[in-house]
Amino acid sequence: MDAKGRRAGYRDAERRGMTLMKVIKLEENAVDIDAASVHYRDLNEEINRVVNEGAKHIIIRNVNGQRFIGAGLQGDDIRIDIHGVAGNDLAVFMDGPTIEVFDNAQDGVGNTMNAGKVYIHGHAGDVCGYGMRGGRLFVLGDVGYRVGIHMKAYMGKTPVLVVGGTAGHFLGEYMAGGIIVLLGIEKRAGQPIAGDYLGTGMHGGTIFVRGEVDSRRVGKEVGIEKLDEDDNLALKRELSEFSRVFHLSYDEVMSEPFVKLFPKTHRPYGPMYNSRWSWQRGG
Repeated sequence: MDAKGRRAGYRDAERRGMTLMKVIKLEENAVDIDAASVHYRDLNEEINRVVNEGAKHIIIRNVNGQRFIGAGLQGDDIRIDIHGVAGNDLAVFMDGPTIEVFDNAQDGVGNTMNAGKVYIHGHAGDVCGYGMRGGRLFVLGDVGYRVGIHMKAYMGKTPVLVVGGTAGHFLGEYMAGGIIVLLGIEKRAGQPIAGDYLGTGMHGGTIFVRGEVDSRRVGKEVGIEKLDEDDNLALKRELSEFSRVFHLSYDEVMSEPFVKLFPKTHRPYGPMYNSRWSWQRGG
């Protein structure tokens, strides 16, 4: 694009703390935003503004922990590229767009996401995928604690969370639906692929783990078994896309066997509540 076109779309918005936010219209439906030192509220207001004006491709540069990027955005034809570290609750309540982060992301990525895609080229923090009801969340690196907690299949949608590295404690805690895939790519020799209490309280969904799983790290409500044909088809579908997004060799990703973690019951705490009810009734 020539200098005239850049000047025509250039806009300086004076915001809190005298911060100037550069917003450049690259072409008819594309916008470049410089988020350096910009308050997260101002950044999100600007994202919503340009989307309402018809922007379909938003490039955000110099992101440094600004929260709630993509919060509540709708529309499967919207794409956001983030250069820098995305802050907490990236894509919270998002319903359709695609967000790609070319760095790390902090806690709560994909919180209660309904639809869309989030690709993280680095690591991500704790509670990623909390309450996800749909969409796909791919993280190339490691994730923190309580990732995938309360994931659920909702209104015919199946949320999918794929982690290329390792995960902390309580992965898939209270999981009610969806798919989690844990790959452990490039983990150190002897390093566990996941922390303790894997799948604790799980009562729906499936967790696929590449390599071996120490049963002592798994919640008592969880069973471990080999994959069947349907499982292999599901893995192929998700890991083909994962490999394409991050430019990995699909054959290398699939070079080790997987195991499946599943809930032994859909009501793991049913007896506890039944006993309490019986006690209250004097039974």
